[in-house]
Amino acid sequence: MILTLRQVIAEAKASRVAIGHFNFSDSLGARAILDAARELGVPILLGTSEGERDFFGVREAAAFVKNLREVYQIPIYLNADHTHSLEKVKAAVEAGYDAILFDGGKLPFEENIARTKEVVAYVRSINPEIVVEGELGYIGSSSEVRDALPEGAAINPEDLTKPEDAARFVKETGVDLLAPAVGNIHGMFSNATDPALDIPRVQAVAEAVGIPLVLHGASGNSEADVAAAIAAGVSIVHINTEIRLAWKRGVEEGLKTMSNEVAPYKLLAPAYEGVREVVVKHLKLFSRKK
Repeated sequence: MILTLRQVIAEAKASRVAIGHFNFSDSLGARAILDAARELGVPILLGTSEGERDFFGVREAAAFVKNLREVYQIPIYLNADHTHSLEKVKAAVEAGYDAILFDGGKLPFEENIARTKEVVAYVRSINPEIVVEGELGYIGSSSEVRDALPEGAAINPEDLTKPEDAARFVKETGVDLLAPAVGNIHGMFSNATDPALDIPRVQAVAEAVGIPLVLHGASGNSEADVAAAIAAGVSIVHINTEIRLAWKRGVEEGLKTMSNEVAPYKLLAPAYEGVREVVVKHLKLFSRKK
């Protein structure tokens, strides 16, 4: 019997390992992520942002992942990543998503609490099994390879998520998961490792809230930092930019090395393999597999 997402997250938290969360916008990327998880025998979270849902289709994405779970009988779940409105939350819930991230990280603190609380109440009224995540602190909003920090991202110590604010946020909203700003940023640098994570901050926030933490924007962070964050209380780690970059490079390789080919499944094979390799690498780190 396949465990529920709540059970999988609870097991990860208790074991001090993390579930890998990887976004997709096409079936090739999703299959590469799925095959990596099957290879290692670990649970997986697939995610679609609002833009990815618009491209793939919100109902189509939910049906696609549900079918994969039933066909392969593996713990694979779907998250509505970075959702910014109740309307979009409702669409994902009605489609059958397993988890919802309401992203109010850029909102003023009080407004973030009020709107996240509204989302939690709605989701609970429809399906209490759906996991709801809140975000506290702004870490940028786009997955891209960059040369500078995203404007407005919380990097300075005084701008990072404070344990006391996190405790109040979780208590008043009732979220199941919290994504704090702990030095992480969306996207990754082109020629350097991302700024170091504030691991003592991760631990302090985890102790203050008592629920699993989610690390967003982990593409570009050092393996040592990510491992330390998991040990300090992170139970889900998001990777997106790295797999998008692997997909792009794979497409470029296919077009370059098979310039006379027109069969999509042949041209896209390097993209599939690139994404799968990136996911395997991260899942081994998150789950402590060799």
